[in-house]
Amino acid sequence: MGEKINSYKDLRVYRSAMEAAMKVFDLTRTFPTEEKYSMVDQIRRSSRSVCANLAEAWRKRRYKAALVAKLNDAESEACETQVWIEFAERCNYLPARVARELDETYGLILAQIIKMVRDPEKWLIK
Repeated sequence: MGEKINSYKDLRVYRSAMEAAMKVFDLTRTFPTEEKYSMVDQIRRSSRSVCANLAEAWRKRRYKAALVAKLNDAESEACETQVWIEFAERCNYLPARVARELDETYGLILAQIIKMVRDPEKWLIK
């Protein structure tokens, strides 16, 4: 744990979420054109929103309730991304192995967010 965290960019969960969102972006480039304004937009938006909400949570660390609210938003967006991953697999836009790996990645991101929600005092500006 010895690493110093000076910014949201230093959070492992943020780095994982950013990497996963970029993977989602790359993978959705191959989705059918008819999904451009539906599934592609939705999965890209939710995956990016995880990162954005984590960054916002970092800036809300003066107030426990505000921090937890933004972390809850990040958690919801990560779960929504898992749903879109499942749709993409069921529509045969993603191979099962890729979908499983991405789903597991978001499962780990969710676990990290939940850990932060359970102990918000650790993250507050004192």
